[in-house]
Amino acid sequence: MKKLVFATHNLHKLEEIRNILKNHEIVGLPEIGCHEDIVEDADNLQGNAKIKADFVTNRFHLDCFADDTGLEVEALDGAPGVYSARYAGEGCSYHDNVVKLLEALDGVENRKARFRTVIALNLNGEQYFFEGIVNGKILTEEHGDGGFGYDPIFQPDGFDESFAEMNMETKNRISHRGRATAKLVDFLNNYEK
Repeated sequence: MKKLVFATHNLHKLEEIRNILKNHEIVGLPEIGCHEDIVEDADNLQGNAKIKADFVTNRFHLDCFADDTGLEVEALDGAPGVYSARYAGEGCSYHDNVVKLLEALDGVENRKARFRTVIALNLNGEQYFFEGIVNGKILTEEHGDGGFGYDPIFQPDGFDESFAEMNMETKNRISHRGRATAKLVDFLNNYEK
């Protein structure tokens, strides 16, 4: 079983990835003794994923992957995008971000949005990128109490429920992170070195 570091302190994300990557031993940053907040100051998702993966590989000399995810709302010209986690300001909660987004879309008819995840993988001295996208819309109020982040207000195309109302298996199968991770899994399963 291949051991890989997932460069995150987020236990929700770690749990999701462990459920998807069942044939690999996935460890988070605390498990390798990394307690620093890695500064994500790139202006795009790929840049932030690269920063985190490179930090772990350079500091701890371990194979690692990192992701960055953004919610891109069409009526807001792609915002909050790369700033999704801190949309309502530094130190804000998931709920603060949801409230700010709902206020920004108050009275707006076009509620099209997409979640996009980019994964950077550092493996045996090489770097690879994988992207996953799920299209949907922003609901007018929160629905469900599962998931995290914007899940209670994001309804993926083709479904009548928000991410927060879905069971984890369904969400992982169709989500942006699930799709990017599926590409990562496919790559790892076919990787020889």
